[in-house]
Amino acid sequence: MGTQREASLDLPTLTPPTRPSVADQVFRLLQQRILTLELPPMTKMSESDISKRLGVSRQPVREAFKRLERLGFLVIRPQSGTIVSLISEEAILRARFIRTALETQTTRAACEVFDSDDIAALQDLIDQQATAADDNNAQLFHKLDEDFHRAICARSGHDYVWDLIHDHKAHMDRVRMLSLSSRSQKLALQEHVAILAAIASGDSEAAAAEMTRHLSRIETLIEQIKTQNHDWFVDTSA
Repeated sequence: MGTQREASLDLPTLTPPTRPSVADQVFRLLQQRILTLELPPMTKMSESDISKRLGVSRQPVREAFKRLERLGFLVIRPQSGTIVSLISEEAILRARFIRTALETQTTRAACEVFDSDDIAALQDLIDQQATAADDNNAQLFHKLDEDFHRAICARSGHDYVWDLIHDHKAHMDRVRMLSLSSRSQKLALQEHVAILAAIASGDSEAAAAEMTRHLSRIETLIEQIKTQNHDWFVDTSA
C-alpha cells in the first residue's frame, strides 16, 4: 500500500454570512406573498418591476425567481414573461405525504422525550391559537399553527426535520390560507389539542394517528376549495 499523503490545497478562508443575502430576502418576501395569496395564481411579475419596487439590482431578483420556479411557485417563460403558478393538487398531495411520513415520526419521538416544560410550551401555543381563532385572525393562526408543528420537531430533538418539511409544505399552505375560515381554525385547534393530549399521555400510536388525521384533512378541503376557486388550480380534466 502506498504512503498516504495529506493533500495540499490552496483554499481561501470563508467568512460565514451574518445575515440573509439580498437574494434570500427577496425569495422569502415573494414566497410569503405567494403563499398568503397576496400574489394569487396567474399574477404577472417582472424582474425589472420587482427590483425597482424593492430598491435592489435585478440579479438577486433573478436568483429568487429561479428558486421559486424550482419549487413550483413561478412559471418563467422567456418570451411571454413570468407568472405565479396555478395551484397543483398533485403537489399538495405529495407535500401531505412527505409531512405525514416525517411528522408522525417526530410525534412518536416527542412521546418518548417530552417533559413538563415541553408540554407547557405547546399548550401555550394552543392557547394563543384559541385567541387567534376567536378573533378570526387567519394570518396569525396560520403562523401559530406552523409554530406548533415546528416545536414538536425541535423539542423532540429533530429540528432538522422542519427544514426538510418547510419548502414542501408550502404547496399545502396556499390551500390552507384559502380554507382558514373561523370554523376551520377551530377544527384545526381541536386537532392540535388531541395531538398534544396523546403526546402528554406518552401514547405514541395515538399521537401518530392524531397527527396523520390532522394532516390528511387537507384532502377533504381540496375539492371544496377547487369548486370555489376553480381558475386558480391546474386543470386535470383533460
